[in-house]
Parts: sequence; structure tokens; C-alpha cells
Amino acid sequence: MTLVMIRTAIIFVVLLIIMRLMGKRQIGEMQPFELVITLLIAELACIPMADASIPLLYGIISVITIFVLHEAMTLLDLKVKPLKSWISGKPSVVINKNGIDDYQLKRNNLDVSDLIESLRSAGYFSLDSVDYALYEANGTFSALPKQDYEQMQTSLPLVIIDNGKYDKKNLEITGLTQEYFDGILKKQGIKSEKNVLVLTADGTGKLYLQEKKEKFRTVQVEYPEEKVW
Repeated sequence: MTLVMIRTAIIFVVLLIIMRLMGKRQIGEMQPFELVITLLIAELACIPMADASIPLLYGIISVITIFVLHEAMTLLDLKVKPLKSWISGKPSVVINKNGIDDYQLKRNNLDVSDLIESLRSAGYFSLDSVDYALYEANGTFSALPKQDYEQMQTSLPLVIIDNGKYDKKNLEITGLTQEYFDGILKKQGIKSEKNVLVLTADGTGKLYLQEKKEKFRTVQVEYPEEKVW
């Protein structure tokens, strides 16, 4: 028991030194290769701590080797620009002046619901309240709001159509029918909901509508029976 405690303490000190040498970014927002290295270090540190039959030096050498690889990757990331996007990745602009870029969403294994969730987390509740939005290489979300964006989100928008499919739960919340929104789509020259990338509706009657591979548009409608949410 005492031996295990001593080995664990030694590994802890070594890891603490290594993590401090890796810099503050390693502790905060990590690039993809840094996350891989951190996971490897954690795994390598557990082996000599749990198994007393493995020489402690093996674990320490493995951790130091990973640290050397980290420093080499960081140097390449900083000095060799063509390799930077391959090593660390690059930002993906998922909203631009035309609306949502579905291609960039799919490249990052995301859908419209994920994007809307990220927008809400950043304080933007309406898709048309931002000019640009992007996911950074380290996975964080950034958005450039419109100048008067606060006036564009006086009511919570609900996703009515997401990638060609109606959201039944949100339809129930609005108290409106699928047929009602089908009629709106026809008025906008859209034959089927399958052609719609996203349709959101807020309580003031403002719709955010974007067909697949088309520029978004906003439509103001009046709900039957003065429905508001």
C-alpha cells in the first residue's frame, strides 16, 4: 500500500511539471492534437500507478516522450504555416450573409439544432440576429451579431422544420398545424418541406425560412386566433 502511494505521488509530481511546461492553453482551450496528447498522458500515468510490477521509470519515460512530441507538434504548428490547418484544424463558418452553410455543418458532424443550441449559449436566440457564426478549430463557438440584434429577438423562436422534417413537439407548443405551415411554404413557392433546411417561428409571427442551398429569408405572418408564445 505504501509503495503504491509513493509511486502515485511521484507520477503526480511528474505530471504536474509536464502540464505546467505545456503552457496555459493546454489547461484551457485545447487544439485537437493537444487533447489527444492529454488523453495519452492520462492513460500512460495510470499504468505504473495501478501495477506495481511495472517499473516506475517506464511510466515517467513514456510521459516525457509524449511531452517531447507535444513540443515538436507545437513548433510545427507555429513555424510551418501549411501544416497548421492540418495539425490544428481551421475555423468553419457556419452562418454567413446568405444564412446557414449546411455543407460546413455536415463537415463538422453538426445539424441545425446543434447550431441553434450554440447560438442560444452565446446569447443569440434568432438565426437572423447574427451576420456570421463559426466554430473555431478548438471547438469553441463565436458569432458576430448584427448591430440591432437585440430588437430581432423579442420572442423565442421555435424550430418548425429541421432539414426537411417537421418538429412535432414544437408544433404542439405553437398550437399550429403542419397544414398551416404547408400553406405558408406554398405561398413562398416551396413545394415540399423536404426542400427546407430550416424554418423557425417566433411568437410575433416572424419566420426564418431557408431552403437547401438557397439564401435565407424572413417572413412576417399573422397566426390564426392571435396565437402568441
